[in-house]
Amino acid sequence: MDSALSIYGLNLGAIIGLMTTVWLLSLVKKDASIVDIFWGLGFVLIAWLTFVEADGYVGRKLLITLLTTIWGLRLAVYILYRGWGKEEDRRYQAWRAQYGERFWWVSFFTVFALQAVLLWVISWVLQAGQLSPEPARLGWLDGLGAIIWAVGFFFEAVADWQLARFKADPANKGKVMNRGLWGYTRHPNYFGESLVWWGLFLITLATPGSWWVIISPLVITVLLLKVSGVTLLEKTMLDSRPEYQDYIDSTSSFVPWFPKKEGP
Repeated sequence: MDSALSIYGLNLGAIIGLMTTVWLLSLVKKDASIVDIFWGLGFVLIAWLTFVEADGYVGRKLLITLLTTIWGLRLAVYILYRGWGKEEDRRYQAWRAQYGERFWWVSFFTVFALQAVLLWVISWVLQAGQLSPEPARLGWLDGLGAIIWAVGFFFEAVADWQLARFKADPANKGKVMNRGLWGYTRHPNYFGESLVWWGLFLITLATPGSWWVIISPLVITVLLLKVSGVTLLEKTMLDSRPEYQDYIDSTSSFVPWFPKKEGP
């Protein structure tokens, strides 16, 4: 390809096309929450498009693309499994009730187009890391990034599996999940996802002049902590389960740590 800008532009067009298609599908299904399935898949699409388009060092291109594919496919399958046979997510139901008959077109801008832009910005780290032919070898930053990615992937995947098993047991209905990884952090899955992106950033940082893509892990970490992750979920949990406050008082919010011991 002629330039990095052309690659970024083509990828933006591709992700807008993907999200527009998903939006049209959501109108047919009357379920905007299907967008969540395509969040991870959007990154997989951009990673592979960049792999084909970019002229960077093939070893680093392959490392970034494979790590993104493993992460994105697992997340998509998990969200599909979690929502199979269920009605539209409560968040989207609330917006549907708020906007009424206008929701069909409002949802395009507030849900699908917004996610397309966020996805593209966060994916800068995937694109920039594949553009540079230098260094034409994998170094210590690549290795460190892969290790941090692996730790993050472990936390996210295991936490989702533990939560799915917990919810599958009828005896746990209405209870707060505080076992396994959830005993050390209230949001091990979000912590893991954050590490995944910081790991990918370190791999990209191995290439010259790529420090600016720190915006990618920063954006996803802020989203997880302050917007669609911890803040939103904990408000919902406190409204529906008052005992969740005890969990907040005893367990770290994000970074894993030993739970606080109860007083005598």
